[in-house]
Amino acid sequence: MAKGAGQKQKLLVLQNVLLERTDEEHPISTQALIDTLAAQGIPAERKSIYDDMEVLRQAGLDIQSRKGKDPGWFVGQRPFQLPELKLLVDAVQSCKFITKRKSDDLIRKLEGLTSAHQARQLQRQVYVDRRVKTMNESVYYSIDKLHTALASGKAVTFRYFDYSVRKEKVFRRNGRRYTVFPHGLIWDSENYYLVGWDGAKKEVRHYRVDKMSELAVTCLRLENGEDLDRPTFDMAAYAAKHFGMFSGREGKVRLRCANTMVGVMLDRFGPEVILVPDGPDHFTLTVEAVVSPQFFGWLFGLGDGVVLTSPDWAVEDYRSRLRAAAEQIPSS
Repeated sequence: MAKGAGQKQKLLVLQNVLLERTDEEHPISTQALIDTLAAQGIPAERKSIYDDMEVLRQAGLDIQSRKGKDPGWFVGQRPFQLPELKLLVDAVQSCKFITKRKSDDLIRKLEGLTSAHQARQLQRQVYVDRRVKTMNESVYYSIDKLHTALASGKAVTFRYFDYSVRKEKVFRRNGRRYTVFPHGLIWDSENYYLVGWDGAKKEVRHYRVDKMSELAVTCLRLENGEDLDRPTFDMAAYAAKHFGMFSGREGKVRLRCANTMVGVMLDRFGPEVILVPDGPDHFTLTVEAVVSPQFFGWLFGLGDGVVLTSPDWAVEDYRSRLRAAAEQIPSS
């Protein structure tokens, strides 16, 4: 390699070596840097290494030096510190809507943001948790297309499916395409949902992104004559009313709760919900909710600490579902 060409690459080689091979616990000596450069045909002297470190430092790389028993150079602060990367790795690994292959790809990229030594800690973390993943590989790219549609205010079309017992796709509406004007995306119960105006049903509906197929962004826009004004749609309120994003009849439900359930109610409905004292040991609250099987399942899971008191149609529906469930239990 010509000397001039090698010198032009010198700073880039040093930067890559420092980023990939060093951290606070693993400095690299000046001689090791000289040997690494020499292996790539780039001559260097000790004094020039000191000058190069200063240039990299002025360019924004946090170059640190250590003297004493284990002297050397290392990168200190990085855009992401190891604890932050561990959180990101755990988040990627936890997401059901990302396939295992795509999770592995993302985690490898995250590992590239730290030294090879610290990356091994991220690899050990990956193997701790094995969670159920979606079978739809395209969901990662579908989310990107949906964000594009949201930013441009355009409709999307897609086919929507369920799975058969053979794990084969069974398309709804006989495979006909849905046309939806997006309002936003909701991450709920470890799944991504698209919320939008369904042109065929003439109502706001939501759809699991991992059950979409052949998603495409169109040139269609929501017309002024549609029944819903897109900019004023309240995504937070929509998400709060749906339990597990199941559909059902919407209404104002009143719950009577033991005082031990305050935290549960605040976690579910938010700190703004009004709690009304009802005797020394109980309180009541009234919230907008979509009464669905998932709502009843959530209510049943809270045991006798929460009682549904109104509306009457919801109370009767709950009673009938409990009776039907009890009748299905085999007698001993």
